[in-house]
Parts: sequence; structure tokens; C-alpha cells
Amino acid sequence: MRLTRSLSAASVIVFALLLALLGISPAQAAGPAYVALGDSYSSGNGAGSYIDSSGDCHRSNNAYPARWAAANAPSSFTFAACSGAVTTDVINNQLGALNASTGLVSITIGGNDAGFADAMTTCVTSSDSTCLNRLATATNYINTTLLARLDAVYSQIKARAPNARVVVLGYPRMYLASNPWYCLGLSNTKRAAINTTADTLNSVISSRATAHGFRFGDVRPTFNNHELCSGNDWLHSLTLPVWESYHPTSTGHQSGYLPVLNANA
Repeated sequence: MRLTRSLSAASVIVFALLLALLGISPAQAAGPAYVALGDSYSSGNGAGSYIDSSGDCHRSNNAYPARWAAANAPSSFTFAACSGAVTTDVINNQLGALNASTGLVSITIGGNDAGFADAMTTCVTSSDSTCLNRLATATNYINTTLLARLDAVYSQIKARAPNARVVVLGYPRMYLASNPWYCLGLSNTKRAAINTTADTLNSVISSRATAHGFRFGDVRPTFNNHELCSGNDWLHSLTLPVWESYHPTSTGHQSGYLPVLNANA
């Protein structure tokens, strides 16, 4: 018994010395409990390697939350993000894992509330004027109704996970600002208006996240020169299956989203 205790004590000392040499404190040996919330830009639509049990939520092993968890070994990882989610879905269906022990929360939300997918469909299938009118409707929603919806989500997260660092990630612009001649499909007028709407959405999300004491992770810089029409796209254009259209690729999650989460986590 004494020998066993002595060996156990020696093992603890050796382990502590090893952590010290590596510059890791015992508390850092396991990362914080991590909960990933949000919509398809967090679940991983378009990234492939989908988790069968996630069904229509289309959670991907290549999505930035799964990649962060694999690299950082959190004490627990809850992947709650779901394709198609709006703010009320997050509140009603995704917050169950949050508690006082949660150390990190990430989320993308707001694009579906604003009807961005429908706006993209309208712009692809309709005239410039119809596209601009649909985007104007989305912009008005973003600047009015979405504000309170974001506040409701962020307030719930803060109340349920008071000790967590919360990283609210934004959305990339869809198209390269200056489109080359070989970029076929939508007109430059449509592309510019889509990018402007994305900028408005990011601005509102950033302002509300900051107001709640959260960190805003802007992915537009990391996606710069990797938008559609860049020649090195990290986003899907219109593709099959259709639900992958206009979502980040696996590379978009690896090189566009993950570095931003790393910088803010």
C-alpha cells in the first residue's frame, strides 16, 4: 500500500514536471467545455464528411467547430449547430448543454432570419431589379427586426453560460469585389448588392455581439480573394446537392473560419 502510494505520488510529480516543461499548467491540460451553436455556416453545410446521426442538420467533421474540438481537446464538446436554424431555433433547441462550467461558445446566426437563402435564389433566377428589391427587404429586416432577435439569443447564452467566452462569427462576402470577365452568371450589379447586404448583416451582428460583451469574429478578411469568382473559391456556387450551394467548402472552414475562432477563443 505504501509503495503504491509512493508510486502514485511520484507519478503526479513527474506529470507536473512534464507539464511545466511544456509550459502547460494542470488546469490547461484539458480545454474548456465547448458548445457550438448556430446555423449551417457552423454545422458545416458544404464541407462534406457529414455525421450520419445529425440528419438534416448536416453537421460535418470538417466544420470549424469539429476541427477546433479535435485540435484543442475540450473537456466536453457539444455540436448543436443545425442547418436552417434561425434565432428562435437556437433558443428553443440548442442551449441545453450550456451551464456555468461552459468555457467556450461559438455561434453563427442571423442569415436565415434575414432570408438570405431566399434572396440568393431570387437573385439567381430573377432580374436585377427583382434581386435588388429582395435584398432591400432583407436589409430592412436586418436593420430592424433582427436586432431584437439577436439580443434575445445573446441574452439567453449569457444567462445560461455566464462564465463562457462567447465568439460570434460573421459571414463572408459571396463574391470577389472586382469580378473578372470570365465570371459568368449573376450581373455585377447583383453581386455588388449581395456583398453590401452581407456587410450590413455583419455590421449588425457585430454591434449586438459587442453590446453583450461577446467577441465578434469577422471572417471577411480570411475569405478575401477566396470568394466566388476569385479562381480559388472557398465557397460553393450553385451546386448539387442544392443545400450545399453558397456555403463554405471544407477549405473555407479550415482556412476561413477556424483561424478566426482560434484568434478569439
